[in-house]
Amino acid sequence: MAGLTPQTIDDLKATANRIRRRIVTTISHAGVGHPGGSLSAADILTALYFHVMKVDPGRPEWPERDRFILSKGHGAAGLYATLVERGFFSEDLLDTFGCIDSPLQVHPDMHFVPGIELSSGALGQGLSVALGLALAARLDGASHRVYCLLGDGECQEGQVWEAAEAAAHYKVDNLTAILDYNRVQLMGTVDEIMEIAPMPDKWRSFNWHVIEVDGHDIPALIDALEQAQAVKGRPTILVARTVKGKGVSYMEGQSAWHGRPPDDEELAQALRELEGEIS
Repeated sequence: MAGLTPQTIDDLKATANRIRRRIVTTISHAGVGHPGGSLSAADILTALYFHVMKVDPGRPEWPERDRFILSKGHGAAGLYATLVERGFFSEDLLDTFGCIDSPLQVHPDMHFVPGIELSSGALGQGLSVALGLALAARLDGASHRVYCLLGDGECQEGQVWEAAEAAAHYKVDNLTAILDYNRVQLMGTVDEIMEIAPMPDKWRSFNWHVIEVDGHDIPALIDALEQAQAVKGRPTILVARTVKGKGVSYMEGQSAWHGRPPDDEELAQALRELEGEIS
């Protein structure tokens, strides 16, 4: 893993912690948003934006940039917090999250926010767009890669599997999907609503290269993402096992926190717990 010193790992963990604090603060102040799935993806976003992906915050339309598709668009608060941390736009803009005239809506809009590649929120569609971007890059002879973050409840949608089948058929090896496998969705656990297990075997059966990884172990995530870059002849998915609401004890594993903002008292507790992680 190139450049991963103990200090770098500590810095990445601190970055993920700052992203989590921004997530809960932004959602609480707005009174709207999806904390659970944003928190579960914070380490994945940190590994991508701060070590793996080629991006330039000063040139968000840079042709050689890697592309990131947030298919689980309700995790927008996590992506916005990451883009702020990476320098794409000012932190002050987070104060407008969810307001009627703000570019930062509860689901991302590619027309108004630098660094957003797709307006997403209707679940099941992101992998199809990521596949199109990856195929276009191959036709253009471009070297950039495309990354797509999926939710596990989202994988109950048939379009995900149509895209998976097509990506393998066309041997799209510049495409990497990451499954935020926290096993909790809006109305309950995934196995209660519509079981999708065994996830690794299903993706293998679609002829994807599958890497199973702890979605909160940043060095392991980086190693897996770098392994994916070396795979030829088929797409790769990281089945990242995560915890819904990771880092905030009363949110962890709870479907109630899929789309509920914390009140002032709950926010204070969340920030105390997150501060404690880096003390």
